[in-house]
Amino acid sequence: MAAVRKRMVTRERSKVGRSVGKNTELQLRLYIAGNAPNSLRAITNLKTICDEHFSSGFTLEIVDLLTHPERALADGIIVTPTLVKVLPLPVQRVIGSLHDANQVVMALASR
Repeated sequence: MAAVRKRMVTRERSKVGRSVGKNTELQLRLYIAGNAPNSLRAITNLKTICDEHFSSGFTLEIVDLLTHPERALADGIIVTPTLVKVLPLPVQRVIGSLHDANQVVMALASR
């Protein structure tokens, strides 16, 4: 998977084979605060988890709230890092550096 680009909002796609679930690709959004240690750990942990457990296809959007603070207000984010599973429904949130892979996988696999 490509490295995180130093942009305000980064989108990454990994589509190897079929989509996750029933015609719905896994769509994730990770809210971070610049290069804060927990934010960097969350990015690394999430990429590892997705590559191991969701390699069949996912979309990851990384939103830096230091650059786009209005997104925090609009999206109801009060702490970083926060991972949001946008699709498939139900929407799920995981807060923190995402070091507990089992907890993250359970949240992302829930339907």
